[in-house]
Amino acid sequence: MRRAPTILHLDMDAFYAAAEQAAKPSLRGKPVVVGGIGPRGVVATASYEARVFGVRSAMPTAQARRLCPNAAYLNPRFTLYRQVSESVMELLRALSPLVEPLSLDEAFVDLEAGGVPAETAAVRAVGERLRRDILEVTGLTGSVGLAGAKMLAKIASEAAKPDGLVVIEPGTERELLGPMPVRTLPGVGPATAETLRRAGIHTVAETAEAGEAELVRLLGKAHGSGLYAMALGRDDRPVVAERDAKSVSVEDTFEVDLTDRTRVRTEVLRLADRCVARLRAAGRSGRTVVIKVRNYDFSTLTRSETLRGPTDDPAVVREAAVRLLETVDTTGGVRLLGVGVSGLADFTQEDLFAQIATEREAEEQAAVAVAGAGPDVEAAGEPEPEPEPPRRWHPGLDVVHEEFGAGWVQGSGVGRVTVRFETPWSAPGRVRTFVVDDPALRPGEPLPLRGGPDQSSAPAIRPKSVSGADGAGSASGEEISRR
Repeated sequence: MRRAPTILHLDMDAFYAAAEQAAKPSLRGKPVVVGGIGPRGVVATASYEARVFGVRSAMPTAQARRLCPNAAYLNPRFTLYRQVSESVMELLRALSPLVEPLSLDEAFVDLEAGGVPAETAAVRAVGERLRRDILEVTGLTGSVGLAGAKMLAKIASEAAKPDGLVVIEPGTERELLGPMPVRTLPGVGPATAETLRRAGIHTVAETAEAGEAELVRLLGKAHGSGLYAMALGRDDRPVVAERDAKSVSVEDTFEVDLTDRTRVRTEVLRLADRCVARLRAAGRSGRTVVIKVRNYDFSTLTRSETLRGPTDDPAVVREAAVRLLETVDTTGGVRLLGVGVSGLADFTQEDLFAQIATEREAEEQAAVAVAGAGPDVEAAGEPEPEPEPPRRWHPGLDVVHEEFGAGWVQGSGVGRVTVRFETPWSAPGRVRTFVVDDPALRPGEPLPLRGGPDQSSAPAIRPKSVSGADGAGSASGEEISRR
């Protein structure tokens, strides 16, 4: 434990939702929910205006809609979030060489390693300056916690929300932690909390009073000993600049349970390709392929296969994923599928046997297709191209119209798409409706949140005086294009 609160924890406030409000002036000061918007979607982030109605992260979107039916429900735009996150991380790296990102919107910083004096006044000044810089650069707000340990700094930033700063002075940890619920401590999830509750342990103080031996008996040696140390306010984990990823994975939840075995196989192949794309983007390879199958009744199965060496070959990962799928009964219906690769390495060992087998299989399939086509196959020429599927306009998607410029999709259906034309630095924009295949309308790229004309410096998560002038459902701002 340090003698000064030189570990900083930054947590951006309602990050995804706040970024959407900053990008869309008509949504400022209004409930916004970002996540999966389908019937089986899950809330990723809710704005503070939506949280008033009880909407929370990880809540099913269907439940959120019942609690807050008038909120704007948007698909995530990770391209924008990564851009904003990188700007924030640059500010953190300017403070210290030891920055430990936990996610796009959260990180630890070792201020002592950056040369900040080990004095409360000095670290508080750094924290306040950081909050001002983040607001100036991104237009968003973040909450800062300062303490002598990582666990305490994270608890402090949570107490500071939204848009605040809290310092926990070394020596006051036990007094502060004592009355807090045991779920406050890292690593205490619903199952651990329930085990402790049955033993009559509800607060951090009661956890410390139970003693290490009792916690080990209830939770096992590693978990019990670690929890006892944290209940006493002890946490000597260092801030680590590089957090090495242990696996790369992708998964999809389907709006309707998949019962067709061929469709399930197709989805697994598609997920395997996406997983390998992420693997290659990270410059990594892996030797263990894992599939995840969640059935109609929410039971979840995982299967894994370890290869002879690390690979980033999509054909190898696809074959392994399909082999694993054959060991799982999916006849009852599949709700979710996932494919991952673990045992990561920085090099690849080509699986030549699998590659040869794949090439041979492709040649055999081509030969069968030609033989079945008969003597007229050459005369038939190129097959007719399949018509392109209709474009899907998801709520929140960036679009550009040849006449009206940049905007975003408010909704679509019955062959129509509704677009609000506005930019992060404009007043709330006008709404227009187009046919879904309007040639003048195309997907766009996220605009920067700052730097436009007449950009306001007010935080995006707070209401703007202009936001009531033209709401998302305002009839006065709605037009229907005849194009």
